[in-house]
Amino acid sequence: MRRTPWKTVLALALPLLLAAVALAPPATAAQSLRLQYRTSSTAAVTAQAEPWFKLVNDGAAPVPLAQVKIRYYFRGETAYRFACSWAVVGCSTVTGRFVPLADPVPAADRYLEVGFTSGTLAPGADTGDLQLRFHRTDWQNFTQSDDHSFGASRTVYGDWDRVTVHLDGRLVWGTPAGGGAEPTPTPTVTPTGEPGGQGVLFDDFSYTGPSDPRLAQRGWTVRSSAGGPGIPGATWSPAAVTFPSADGGQVLQLDSSTDGTGAGTVHTELSTAARKFHEGTYAARVKFSDAPVSGPDGEHVVQTFFTITPLRQDMDPDYGELDFEYLPNGGWGEPGNILYATSWETYQADPWQAVNVHTEERASFAGWHDLVVQVSGGRIRYYVDGRLFADHGGEHYPETPMWIMFNQWFIDLQGGSARRTYRQQVDWVYHSRNEVVPPADVPSRVGALRAASTAFTDTVPNP
Repeated sequence: MRRTPWKTVLALALPLLLAAVALAPPATAAQSLRLQYRTSSTAAVTAQAEPWFKLVNDGAAPVPLAQVKIRYYFRGETAYRFACSWAVVGCSTVTGRFVPLADPVPAADRYLEVGFTSGTLAPGADTGDLQLRFHRTDWQNFTQSDDHSFGASRTVYGDWDRVTVHLDGRLVWGTPAGGGAEPTPTPTVTPTGEPGGQGVLFDDFSYTGPSDPRLAQRGWTVRSSAGGPGIPGATWSPAAVTFPSADGGQVLQLDSSTDGTGAGTVHTELSTAARKFHEGTYAARVKFSDAPVSGPDGEHVVQTFFTITPLRQDMDPDYGELDFEYLPNGGWGEPGNILYATSWETYQADPWQAVNVHTEERASFAGWHDLVVQVSGGRIRYYVDGRLFADHGGEHYPETPMWIMFNQWFIDLQGGSARRTYRQQVDWVYHSRNEVVPPADVPSRVGALRAASTAFTDTVPNP
């Protein structure tokens, strides 16, 4: 759930130096890549290493960037997180992962491997800035002065052979730590083949009410416990979670209401009991509403579809949260209706500190919408009715399994004693584990399940 997020200013990608092509040509011996490096974090001990790169194509042929890997060698002390602060090619195309060396040396026991999902580097061109950073997951300082690839004096771009460049698996620039050419690890491939090859969850919410025993049997929890988010003292009411017929089918219905007081406020939530959902595709058909079904309008209400990991401690590095949140009347400083897609790395409540990234659109989203989230390959892509709405990644990529949830709650109260009730409905929910499902294919899969009279299935294994 969104709280006051960091506002990240994203520069527009400059198309001048990169030529995009529909079919990238194969790598050839005529290609010649060179790497330039600088750092904006020169201290021997730092909270965050900041290697910045430019790739230069000195060859006569274009280079498909998806075939390129950059390796920055260092000695680590714990787990680390990677992030792209800014890139001319667009941070959405830049990936990063940490790989241990099979034979550690004094100056390195691992490397940060930077790659690209798309793009082509034209002959004679360079990529422009790749402003990258990484830090310990616990945010503690670490020593970088003894790392193989670090150059404290490199504050302007220049050729740097302590960072290597690999093209289609071949070393084409630089010297690896220890002077050897470490073998390229076998990549982890996200399956995208047969539907639901590693497990599917589907539910069309055909239940008699919040006390239907099949809810618990099928792994759902109707929340009754007190606590956040939302209004202090509010009740999370199972009785306000129902499953009526609406728009030609049966739906999950969340009715949240308030009389202007904490004790008179009702929030609603349905969540999976098992925290077993990680990479793959999440989808739901959700009906947002701009006005209450009864009572005066104007409350700052949040209508959601999201995944979440519990926060075990302040700034928990294993925390994760991926949100669709619709605010029909604004809130958090927004004056009107707005839809957020927010990806969380971590946070602490007091004093408030958050590490997240969000994308928003200020418009009415009242009515039914197909919401899809793809989690794969270091990227989180949010779709609304088949349209790419947001693309996040880097340190905001979830590391651990999550719950799937729907809830509706109030940010604050606008006063007045007349009870007002807001309604959110959900037609179905779908998840395919470890599979990137195109948004256009989700409705047909749901249709096929319904045609086979499948009201519910869950073959997603526990982690």
